[in-house]
Formats: sequence, structure tokens, C-alpha cells
Amino acid sequence: MSEDLKKIHSYLPKLVDQLQEGRVDRREFLRTSTLLGLSATAAYGFAGITQKGLVAPARAQSNATVRISMRVGTLENPATYSWVYDSNVARQVCDYLTRTDSENITHPILLENWEASDDLKTWTLNLKQGVKWSNGDEFVADHAIWNLKRWADPAVGSSVLGLIKGYLMNDEGTELWDPKAIEQVDDYTIRLNCRSAQLAVPEHLFHYPALILHPSENGVFGVGSIGTGAYSMTEYEVGRKVVLKRREGYWGKPAAIETIEFIDNGDDAATEVAALSSGQVHGLYEGSTQQYAALQKMEHVQIHQVGTAQTGVARMQPQHKPWGDARVRKAMRLALDTEKLLQVAHLGLGLPGEHHHVCEVHPEYADVGFMKQDIEGAKALLAEAGHPDGFDTEIFCKGDPEWEPIAVQAMAQMWQQIGVRVKISVLPSTQYWEIWNKPTAPFAFTTWTHRPLGVMALGLAYRTGVPWNESFYSNPEFDALLTKAEGILDVDERRKVMVELENVMLEDGPACIPLWRAWFTAMDKRLKGYEAHPTSYFFCENWSFEEA
Repeated sequence: MSEDLKKIHSYLPKLVDQLQEGRVDRREFLRTSTLLGLSATAAYGFAGITQKGLVAPARAQSNATVRISMRVGTLENPATYSWVYDSNVARQVCDYLTRTDSENITHPILLENWEASDDLKTWTLNLKQGVKWSNGDEFVADHAIWNLKRWADPAVGSSVLGLIKGYLMNDEGTELWDPKAIEQVDDYTIRLNCRSAQLAVPEHLFHYPALILHPSENGVFGVGSIGTGAYSMTEYEVGRKVVLKRREGYWGKPAAIETIEFIDNGDDAATEVAALSSGQVHGLYEGSTQQYAALQKMEHVQIHQVGTAQTGVARMQPQHKPWGDARVRKAMRLALDTEKLLQVAHLGLGLPGEHHHVCEVHPEYADVGFMKQDIEGAKALLAEAGHPDGFDTEIFCKGDPEWEPIAVQAMAQMWQQIGVRVKISVLPSTQYWEIWNKPTAPFAFTTWTHRPLGVMALGLAYRTGVPWNESFYSNPEFDALLTKAEGILDVDERRKVMVELENVMLEDGPACIPLWRAWFTAMDKRLKGYEAHPTSYFFCENWSFEEA
């Protein structure tokens, strides 16, 4: 058995030994072994647990229409999506190369499988053969490579760049580190030749802007777009609705539900509750704390909840005063009582925030000690930085969902205790997303969704020069440690580097993090096959609906 495992990857026998010795838990074993190319079936077998199906069992097709209340934003350029609900539309039309499920296990989708070299610097991606686009074209390596290279083009502005910069790009992030960094082997095989080791390549391929688009459409997504997914988009109006129709010729198991509609009910939580209560919609993209009590009283719905690393970040841009002084940034963190913030802002649903942006749900999380509120320590740091009487500043945030301005208001009251007087400017969601990563908003509060790895969150949000680095934070020590951590197979060894990374964030970083959200939503009990995903993803091809 050991020799068979070595043929897949030389580290697998050691990983099996670590599982049997109790040095890694089943969750980490499943995640790492599948990333190294072991099939999910085999991985679950070694772990001694029953495999959860990625695809729902066969169910009868119906003429049902299922309506979900969800914001409908601008969908034209999937590679630059900044919000999960945009991808929840495009995901039904276009597939990903891989899929990371609710258990943090990554599966091949448009890939048949993958192989990693012993040093994790060479990744061979084997495409699934026989997949047809909705226009009849066969999906081949040229199509995938076109997408990969587009994500790597800084001119496109895709956040995927934040994940791949450390191993596929040059130091400046301006181009691939080598002309053969992305190499076509044949029509169904791609090789990634990386400049540094990287364990999470398959997970990166499921970052939500990493949708595989048909090259002929030049990255533009809209009504009638070509896709490999189970549905076609037939109607689309920003701020109003999207209509998706089940398509013939889908390469996977045909979808059970004929029509999926996403209905935009705006920022008003009460409007969403009324629509769900009256049956105008069959579910919500996500629930809010303002809706929680009302949802619990609805007998025809089921509340789905899952622990996540979803959070909000009060980020400070160091190129602006007074945020350029690390002592000021740390003082802002020390002023906060995150245990109280969780209760006030999110009904206690979740975990108190940790300001290094690595959550307990992340496999490489390191316990470096909880940063508790320390008002006197914060005041002392401000005095050292030349602000003995504090200072005045302004923070921008969204008004929706309601927990965000509540959290910001509660933080502002705590900052006032150290002499920092914060004016709160609450913007409509559409206006906020126009300025969230701009230098015109030196201090702002942005929500960040769940990532399966802490290093993924750190790479997207804080690596020097990447599109989603909204704080414009730049720390060479941090970047080097992050790249090192990304390439370490042994989770215990990776955690040692995470200790250093987390401490850099606590001492020098640009973020205050009030809480980790327990995400929840509500769905009509007649909707079957829905499973709460920590990143709020919908996989509508798995759903079915019991009509009255």
C-alpha cells in the first residue's frame, strides 16, 4: 500500500502514519491528501469515515421554478468579481477546474485529476475529456490556459493574482516568472512550473473569480454566454433579477430544477423576510441578525448554519497619517473588546475576532495568545507615537447587512476610550464597493468571506501589490513568511511559520477584526439538496424541489 501511495505523492505514506498516530486529525488528513492527488474515495477510506457526496443523488427532473432572494450586481467580468453573490449567478453557467466542498475537501470538476511533484513546484493538471461547451465546442487545454493567463495579467485586475503571485509571478507581480510557468503538454494536460513550492494550487483554482470562460467571449459574461455549466442565463437586469434555464447537453448529471431565479430585494431585511414568508421566494442568499428571530418562527423554512472565517476588517492604509505608525495601528486593536463586539454586533453567533485574520477553523491556525482589550496599553502606544490626546478620523462602512454598522459603532465607542474620535460615514452598498480598495478611503470597514486556508486570506488581503490589498500594506518580512508557509506540507511545521505571520499582523498589521461570523440562511423545506457552504456558494445543479 505504501508503494502505491508513493506513486501518487511521496509524502502520502507519512501523512497516513501521522493520521494513525493522531498527529493530524481526519479533517486535515482529508484536505491534504486530496490536494496531493489522492482520490476523495481513497482518502475517506483511510480516515475510516463515510464519504459525503459532492453531487446529489439522482432525482427526477421537474418544471419547477425556484426563486432565491439575492443581490444582483454587475456580472460582466467574472475575473474581477468582488462579491460571492455575483459568482453564484455565473457559477450555474460556467464551471471551475476544481471545487472545495463544505468540508474543506477539494475535488476535480473540469479536471479529471492532478499530480504534484515531491517539491510541490510542478503541478500537472489533467482535464476531463468529453466536456462540451454550450455551443458544442469541446473543452480543451487551450481554453483553460487562456483563463489562467488572463488571471495572471495585472491589467485585468483579478484577485486570483493575490493567490498565485508567490509561485507563478515575478517579484513585482507584473508577469509570469518564466515563459513556461503555464505550459501546455497536450490537448488535455497543463503543467504549472512554479518558482516556489505551493500546496494549495487546487484550492486556488476554486477561488470564486476563477470561473472558466470561453475565450471567444473575451472575458465578458452576459445573457446567452457560452458555458460548461448546467444552466444558461436567459434574463439579467442589475438590481432586479436573473433567470437561469436548465440546458440540454450538460456534461454532468442533468439538473432537476428547470428554472432558477435570483430576485434582488434590495438592502431592506424586512422586505426579504416578507418575500420568504409569503412564498414569493424559496430562500435567502444569507440571513441577517435582524431577521434571525423572524426566521425561527417560520414553520415552512429550515435555518442552515455553518461556522466560518467570514469576518469584517477595519483596515488602515499606512500611506496615510496617522496609520503609517505601527504603534497607532496596534493601539486601535488593543482598544477593542472583541468578545463584547461579537455579542453586540452578531448575537454571539460565531467567535470573537483575532486581529491576524487567521481563524480557528483554518487548519494551520496557531494559538499565539488572544489579544484582549488593553485601554491603558493602547493609550501608551498613542502617546509614544505623538498622539497623547488621541486624534480625529473618519471611517467608511456599508449600511447593509445591519451587523456591519452596528459593529463599527461599537468599535468607535471603544476607540473613544483611548482618545480616538471616529466619524462614521455609512454608504449604500453600491457606493461603498466603488471605494473599498481605493486610497481615497484611508480607514474603512470591509467584509471578507471565508477562505479554506488562513494563508489564502492573508495572500489575497495583505500581500504586497495584489489587487485586493485594500490597505496597501507592504511588509517584505510578511511576504517572505507567507510564501514559505504556502509551500510547507507538514501542518505542524507550517503552523510554526504561522506563529511568525500572526505575530507580524498583531504587531505591525493594518487590520482590526471584531468577530468571526457563524453564517446562516433560510430555505424552504421543499428545497432538497441544498447544503450550507462556509463561503455562501450555491450549486443549483444539486438541488431538487418537492412541488405541492
